[in-house]
Amino acid sequence: MYRKGAYVVDVREDRIAQVIGGTSSRVQLQSPDGSLQWEVPFAALRLATGAEREAAGLRPYLSTCPDCVELATRRRTAPPGQRGKATADAHLHWVTAHSTPEANR
Repeated sequence: MYRKGAYVVDVREDRIAQVIGGTSSRVQLQSPDGSLQWEVPFAALRLATGAEREAAGLRPYLSTCPDCVELATRRRTAPPGQRGKATADAHLHWVTAHSTPEANR
């Protein structure tokens, strides 16, 4: 099972998506902009590479998490001198809220 928020590629269509849930055999995905949701067999996925995520303009972010949405907006709109703090705040939130097994239950 991939963690919620992980970016994966649906290899059937070579489409990048974000994990929003699932079971051991099926994974629920959504498009990075949140407009589409679908479910795929676990075997039809692979982790997106850093280059794929970067090319798509993606960072660790869970679009169904209000804090992630707010922090991403703050990071995008921060004046140049404050972007580092906004990025650090978003990263800290990601680590504490989404990157532990307990956070993904």
